[in-house]
Amino acid sequence: MITKYMKMLCMFDLPVDTAEQQRAYRKFRKDIMSEGFMMIQYSVYARTCPNRQFALQLEKRLQKIMPKEGNVRLLTVTEKQYEDMKIMVGSKKLSEEALSIERMIII
Repeated sequence: MITKYMKMLCMFDLPVDTAEQQRAYRKFRKDIMSEGFMMIQYSVYARTCPNRQFALQLEKRLQKIMPKEGNVRLLTVTEKQYEDMKIMVGSKKLSEEALSIERMIII
């Protein structure tokens, strides 16, 4: 069986007007990082998933840690689709290079 690697993107826009909202933002960011997401740009995080089933399970875990306010979007694409992404200005960050499947670590 061929494993088809996926890349899950988590994009969010959370309010940070009050101290409570700031705490919720920090907690959510910490929680997604503990799930293996790495920042690719401000409020956009990515994680490699070994297959679609794993991605679906991860989505369920993320739903449990979603903040009450704001906007959170998940997008799962194939590794090939992710690699085809064009960077129009700037370059890949070192953390993004660490997300490649050759260096993937599954905990």
